Amino acid sequence: MNKKENIKKGLKPPSRSKNLFTDFVYFLWNKPQKSTLIKFESEEKRIEYNERILQRIGLNVDKLSILNIHKTGVNAPVSLIFNELMNWNGDSTCWPNYIAKVERIDGDIKQIRILPFGWKKYPFKLKSFFGIHLIPLFYLNSIRIKHTPDLFDFDNARYLLYKCSGGYPIGYFSLYVRSSIPEMGETEKSQLISAVGFNFYGKEKNTTPKIINRVWEAIHNRVTSNVILRIKQLCEWRLEQLESNST
Repeated sequence: MNKKENIKKGLKPPSRSKNLFTDFVYFLWNKPQKSTLIKFESEEKRIEYNERILQRIGLNVDKLSILNIHKTGVNAPVSLIFNELMNWNGDSTCWPNYIAKVERIDGDIKQIRILPFGWKKYPFKLKSFFGIHLIPLFYLNSIRIKHTPDLFDFDNARYLLYKCSGGYPIGYFSLYVRSSIPEMGETEKSQLISAVGFNFYGKEKNTTPKIINRVWEAIHNRVTSNVILRIKQLCEWRLEQLESNST
């Protein structure tokens, strides 16, 4: 497909959410157009893949684990996608900001807190919800933001890596983008990867009933798929606009 044909296709950016209802529809109710959760043939394959991710983002494979990984191909350069990730804030069209408001601390992406419904205080002078502390949902404290690839990187990898704490139960979170690898059957220009460390209760060992874990994980995976597919849509639309303006 040449440039003119691509422009004629008329890509669109993600629709902007207007309230809690549209957040729910766009990010939870809507079934993703495709599955982004990576599934593995065996537990050994999952561990091997997870260890490769951990090594690339500089985490200790002997102490940490990854619960799940989502991946999608994006027809846009790595640098453009990473710039979109760096612009993540409370005005993003790729995140359910009415349900979980993004607030940069002192305007810095290195420290972020996520506020349920934008609340900074519990309503009705409550101190928690039935003993569960959900304000903030969680803090994101940057471990590393890799702006430029290392000289030895063959895949142009860049990423944001955070340690998470607070009410929402995850331990580590990373958004990772790299060039596609044809030998792995990847045909788009880049690959966008989302990885969550530990489990949904922020602990390496978890005694919570399996049914609760499964429901929580299903919700998380649905939202995550919609989020990264919206990032894909935004980046491909953004590239089309840049190419169109340059002609």
